[in-house]
Amino acid sequence: MVGNILIYLGVVVGPTVVFALVLKLPRLVERMARRRMPVAPGIPVEKLAADLRRVHAALQRLAPDAPVVRRRATSEAYDALLAQACSAVEITHQLDSVPRGIEREVERLRVEEKLREAGLVIP
Repeated sequence: MVGNILIYLGVVVGPTVVFALVLKLPRLVERMARRRMPVAPGIPVEKLAADLRRVHAALQRLAPDAPVVRRRATSEAYDALLAQACSAVEITHQLDSVPRGIEREVERLRVEEKLREAGLVIP
């Protein structure tokens, strides 16, 4: 009698459990894939590009008689964003090692061009 009950439960419950597992299998596979995918550190490239455009526009809008501190802070912020964008798309730069002046302006132009070649839309 106990054997008949176990056979009955196997016939009734077994297919239900198997179908439930088959239905949940895609979700389990998706979860496992999400856990294994590496998460890129830092800010998304799209946000960096938008920030670059915004700070570049602010730098261009500065009046000639703007305080030196404001001009320097804006250009340093722009250089920091350029460096972050270079790191995100794996471009080498020397923005942090080149002194202020013509050398940094040339390096900034070189980096902007490399970022454009990499697909970032910046002015």
